[in-house]
Amino acid sequence: MVKCFLIHTLCPVSTLSAKESRILYCRVFEPTNRLSGMNTDVIPEERRLLEKEKLATIARQVQSTCSLCREARGQPSAEPVLGEEARVLEEADSGMLRLPVGDPFPEEHFLLWLGVSALGFSMVCHADENLLLAEGALRSLASHCLESLRLLAPGSEVLLKSDRVEALLHHLVPHGQLLFINHRFAQSLDKELTACLAK
Repeated sequence: MVKCFLIHTLCPVSTLSAKESRILYCRVFEPTNRLSGMNTDVIPEERRLLEKEKLATIARQVQSTCSLCREARGQPSAEPVLGEEARVLEEADSGMLRLPVGDPFPEEHFLLWLGVSALGFSMVCHADENLLLAEGALRSLASHCLESLRLLAPGSEVLLKSDRVEALLHHLVPHGQLLFINHRFAQSLDKELTACLAK
């Protein structure tokens, strides 16, 4: 099961320090008391802030890992051109991190990430989840987000398109469950998504 899905920045934003990342979109698939690993007598506002910090920790870990990968590669990533989403996605940095118990969740999890230009797509999964299936779902989500939402366009605002990201998640990762899909089902899902996003 997927615990959460994030879209966040990888490059420094003018209002943030160089080591910070801004979360542009977040979807948590588990109840908040299970996510935080805390007892229920904590003040709701305090619980919300703790959960927000846990998600920010994930974004910072991905940003740090992605920048290390890009520095080790020794060549700057090319600026994306609108309409070349498939090429940019193919050349994207990607990886997986193991999140040990207590860092930041009370159970062990895996963090899969994809760095496309200045955007990071991250998915946190339970430790017993099929990681190849999770990677395929993450790549599919990133592909659909880039193509249908035009996220590589200058001035593109993920925050204004959250309903469309929700629709993508509803079809590709319903209620946080990863789907085994064959080619025919993937084609029908693409048609359904196209119709849904055209509204």
